[in-house]
Amino acid sequence: MRTIKINDRTLNLDSPKVMGILNLTPDSFYDGGSYTSDEEIERRLDKMLSENVDIIDLGAYSSRPGAEDIDEETELSRLIPAINIIKEKYPQIIVSVDTFRSQVVREIHSIMGEFIVNDISGGMLDEKMYSTVVELDLPYVMMHMQGNPQTMQLAPEYENVVEDVYKFFKARIDRLEGMGYNKIILDPGFGFGKTVEHNYELLHHMDRFKELGYPILVGVSRKSMINKILGTKPSEALTGTIAVNTLSLVHGGDILRVHDVKEGVETIKIFNAYKVQ
Repeated sequence: MRTIKINDRTLNLDSPKVMGILNLTPDSFYDGGSYTSDEEIERRLDKMLSENVDIIDLGAYSSRPGAEDIDEETELSRLIPAINIIKEKYPQIIVSVDTFRSQVVREIHSIMGEFIVNDISGGMLDEKMYSTVVELDLPYVMMHMQGNPQTMQLAPEYENVVEDVYKFFKARIDRLEGMGYNKIILDPGFGFGKTVEHNYELLHHMDRFKELGYPILVGVSRKSMINKILGTKPSEALTGTIAVNTLSLVHGGDILRVHDVKEGVETIKIFNAYKVQ
């Protein structure tokens, strides 16, 4: 799949794209609590659009390590106001919704129609997720995570992190393809049940996942795999984020999920100029 089709819009992945993050949570690791009013949400959307974002990723369930587990109703109560704003004022935006709950997918679909489902669990936390995305025919980001947000960083362990993640993807892809579905985007899940060493091993060998034939989303923006190397806080991690995003493009990344859209767009422009030489 080299194109993403959402209603009457098509996103061509022959050139990498930028997914801008709109956190609707009070406790995300970087900008939690920053976008809780309609005015704050609109300012964030306006800024990202002015910086040429390709996809807006809405997240209402904080997945930082040890984050509070919230119920479905709370997640929807955070998502729906932003969805309504986008539907009314920004219908041109391609939307991604960061959720692992199939019922949340159904509720949002009933309001706005097509969008990208961004599932941090790769279908492991809701057995109805696959049948839901297949039935609704929605593009699906399949992320790898060991454990869940409450436990994933306690003691992550792998025989071989690259091959273990590859086998996870292969088994889940086979299941979805067996259902006649192929609108899949892969996300190695940097920082989700991985040590710093695991993260950089995945980054170095990301080409392995390209063998599966699907686009790859990379979400490293301001994460601990950067901060633990540089001794920085998330607020100081923009330079490190640009460096790691550049490496991810060299190793086959197709979509950069970022807090900083302008810098992500510029990183891709430099990479594209380098690639054609």
